Amino acid sequence: MLGPLLGCTAISLLLATLIARVPMRWWWVRSFEFPRLQIAVLALACGLASLLVLEPGQWRVTAILVSFVTLGLQLRYILPWTKLWPVQVKTAHNAPEDQMITLLIANVLTPNRQSKKLLEMITHHQPDMILTLESDQWWQDQLDPALDEQWPHSVKVPLDNLYGMHLYSRLALKNTEVKWLIQDDIPSIHTQVELKSGQHIRLFAVHPRPPAPSESEKSLWRDAELLWIGKEIHQDPKATLVAGDLNDVAWSRTTRRFCRIAGMLDPRRGRGMFSTFHASYPILRWPLDHAFVSEHFTLVNMQRLGAFGSDHFPILATFCYRPSRQDEHDTPDASAAERQEASETIQKGKTEKQET
Repeated sequence: MLGPLLGCTAISLLLATLIARVPMRWWWVRSFEFPRLQIAVLALACGLASLLVLEPGQWRVTAILVSFVTLGLQLRYILPWTKLWPVQVKTAHNAPEDQMITLLIANVLTPNRQSKKLLEMITHHQPDMILTLESDQWWQDQLDPALDEQWPHSVKVPLDNLYGMHLYSRLALKNTEVKWLIQDDIPSIHTQVELKSGQHIRLFAVHPRPPAPSESEKSLWRDAELLWIGKEIHQDPKATLVAGDLNDVAWSRTTRRFCRIAGMLDPRRGRGMFSTFHASYPILRWPLDHAFVSEHFTLVNMQRLGAFGSDHFPILATFCYRPSRQDEHDTPDASAAERQEASETIQKGKTEKQET
């Protein structure tokens, strides 16, 4: 019985791996892109168990071969987000303080009421900018008294639909807009940030709707919003940060394509996954909260902070604006076919209505 069990387990893990490669936007297909690390660990365990426990025979060969094929396919995606891979964003050296920017990103979970813990983190780390996601009017009422004085520049979009967002900044903000790019209930913040040096950089704060049974039957609208922002960055290639809860993992087809379309870099590559969701379930975690940068930046520090009652951990990242080092980066670029497909996805996302 053990042979068929391990063999069927190995085959099931391979099928889950192959489904993730199917170019369809249905939520249940896209969901297989998330647990790549978990599938890789299970495949390794299944392969080793088959090697050590099973008697020679067809099931043993099948289970070992299929398990290690699955492991290889998954490692192809997840290895870049380990320390075994070269870093994509170069490390800052002798970073001028007036060229640095520290950003704290926190999906607060709307019904969470542990605002004091988040405020304690903010007080301890003293970031230049704080971006909260899922923040409604209650969260704004808790954050404003504590933050308005020291972080006087702000953008506040309190919503009770899980897509509210708030941006608090010590650095001056200019040309700020709240846009509703694809769906009229999903905001994004577009602004320019003035560094202490007087230089200006661009920030996009995003939180697209995820493909999930209770949210959206397809990933179309999430994909369209990310690609829209990627296309805008490509058309106007300034020093840019993109931050937020993308409701997508770093290694997904859409996120990697967004990086190629926009020419954006992922500071986690070569450093670790910094998995932020789910805070309560260690074996079910993946990187959903992101901070991407253009080639104009180097990384001073990045860390995942502790739990504060949300289902997400916060991310804290410090970047240095160093355009003199941009040639050191290997900036990703999209093919003409990818850019055309991105334009088609954006157009389809704008015109196709979500089923309710």
